Amino acid sequence: MEAFLHPTPATPDEVEQLKTRVRLGVLRAAFAALRPRQWSKNLLLFAGVVFAAKLGDAVKVAEALLAFGAFCAASSAAYLVNDVRDVAHDRLHPVKRLRPIASGRLSGRTALLLATLLAAASAALSAGLGLRSLAAIAAFILLQLGYSLGLKHLVLVDVMTIGALFVVRAAAGAVAVQVPISPWLLLCSGLLALFLGLAKRRGELVLVGADATPGRPVLEGYSLAIVDQLVGVVAASTVIAYALYTFTAHTPAMMLTIPFVVFGVCRYLLLVHRHDLGEEPETVLLSDRGILACVALWIASSAVVLGAFA
Repeated sequence: MEAFLHPTPATPDEVEQLKTRVRLGVLRAAFAALRPRQWSKNLLLFAGVVFAAKLGDAVKVAEALLAFGAFCAASSAAYLVNDVRDVAHDRLHPVKRLRPIASGRLSGRTALLLATLLAAASAALSAGLGLRSLAAIAAFILLQLGYSLGLKHLVLVDVMTIGALFVVRAAAGAVAVQVPISPWLLLCSGLLALFLGLAKRRGELVLVGADATPGRPVLEGYSLAIVDQLVGVVAASTVIAYALYTFTAHTPAMMLTIPFVVFGVCRYLLLVHRHDLGEEPETVLLSDRGILACVALWIASSAVVLGAFA
């Protein structure tokens, strides 16, 4: 009782240790808020190098890496702004309430300051690649901002905006390494992103229906039946578009990569419908062994074919 009423004052070392733990906690929360798992989406920046058969060109690869870093910074800035705006809604969600800003581990003010610094860093990195790259990152940031400020609340416009963001990524990757932008690359990138976005909406609808979890307002404009139809249509369109690309490619051998695309799309559909994993596509893409093996084989086979016939 005496120790409780008259606690021993903390020593200077203990105070410093406490401050260090607090600082480390904020740093960990800030890093988690950047959503590093989402950076995998920016791997699309390397498509220009791969399809131009420039993987052996160290300068081109370095330019692609610089563009990748710029888009990772811009993506994280957008996620921070989005989480600050959605903090009230996220606190009601069973998963999103654990995010650093929603849980209170990172203040909104700190998040916005960090977002500003990241956006500036992304612009500086892109400027080093030229004005066209700077324009691409500006378009990406503005589109992300538009999504956070209102486009995500419009039925169909929300998933189409997600598709457009991937198209910008694909175009920026080609611009960064100064290779021609393939319209097939843009089309396939947009369709694949639209497919993942619709599958994500399906996962959210399933979660809302199963647990009576408060969902984002835009979900009121969707239904499970119509989303399933849209997912099927877009999945088929994605495979057809990729197949048409291989038929028109400068080497017919690219047709050998079609089975990997078909398997990857079908595998993802299987996981979405059997295990309801569509709400977090980045988790599925980075954890499922079948999809990881499929992506690795597609990359390897594409690199071999394009390199052999370059």
